[in-house]
Order: sequence, then structure tokens, then C-alpha cells
Amino acid sequence: MRETPEELNKLQSLLGTSLSRSTAHLRSIVEGRTITAAQLTGVLTGMCTLALSTVTAKGEPRISGADGHFLHGRWHFGTARNAAKARHLSARPAASVAHMRGEDLGVFTHGTVEELNPEDAETTSDWQELLAYLKDFYGDDDAFDWNHEVVYYRLNPHWMTVYAPDPDKLTGT
Repeated sequence: MRETPEELNKLQSLLGTSLSRSTAHLRSIVEGRTITAAQLTGVLTGMCTLALSTVTAKGEPRISGADGHFLHGRWHFGTARNAAKARHLSARPAASVAHMRGEDLGVFTHGTVEELNPEDAETTSDWQELLAYLKDFYGDDDAFDWNHEVVYYRLNPHWMTVYAPDPDKLTGT
């Protein structure tokens, strides 16, 4: 867990407001079957496979997979700079991601992506911290050029909900 108390509070507020603004149908499924921000950050460690949804120039939805890392209360993911999803996100930064573990966990997020390591501009102030984390996780073996071959994004969420009907299954208790 890498979240500060302020980041946990912000995430908890987002989870609460998102659920309160949801449809009655969704609330009937999720309420009483969710976990707190602190529990969520304890569960979402390491790499989490994401279903990433983007939109084409014609407004057609596209879904693809991405390695997701939940750090500081937000999803981070990358792709090749020449991938279709990179073109979609560059032109239309709205995105949705879902992370599911069978029927035990569903994390659904909508927001806007922020490019962390643009090829022709300054990187974000926290890119070096994220890059160190990624190299530690994936290995620092020069298999590719982190600054030119891949692009990383942070999804700044405006809506997020979590379905977790049995939290004990997630924590192993």
C-alpha cells in the first residue's frame, strides 16, 4: 500500500459519492457488498489485469487488456506508443477500466487519462517514481526503451465502485 492518508480519504470519498450517484439497480447490487478504500488498496497490489475501454474517432467502443497498477489510489497502465489504444487516448482521453476476479471482486472506474511520459514534452513530476516501481516490478533489463517505446497513463477517476461480496476471500482470512 503506497497511499497517504490524504489519498485514502480522497479515494474513500470517491467511492462513496460514486455509489450515491449510481442507479438504484447498481446500488441494489453493490451496497453491503463493497470494501473500504483502505481494504481496496490492500487487495490491489502488484499487477492487475485491466479491461480498458477507449473510443475510436467514429465513436465506436474498443476494449483491450492492459497491465494495471493501483498506486496512490489511481490506476496506472501502459502500452506501446504505436498501439491503437494509445492513438485513441491521445485524441480522446476519456476511458473506463474494469478489474475483475471471478465473482469475488469487481472494480469499475471511469475517468480521464493523463500521459505520464510524453515523448516530446516534459514527464510528470512523479514519472521517475513510477518508472522505478515499474523497473522493480518487471525488471530493469533494457528489453525496451521505457521513454520512447512505451507510454504510461494515470486514470484520474471521476467515478469508481467496488463489488466485493465476501471481503474475507480477498484477504485470505
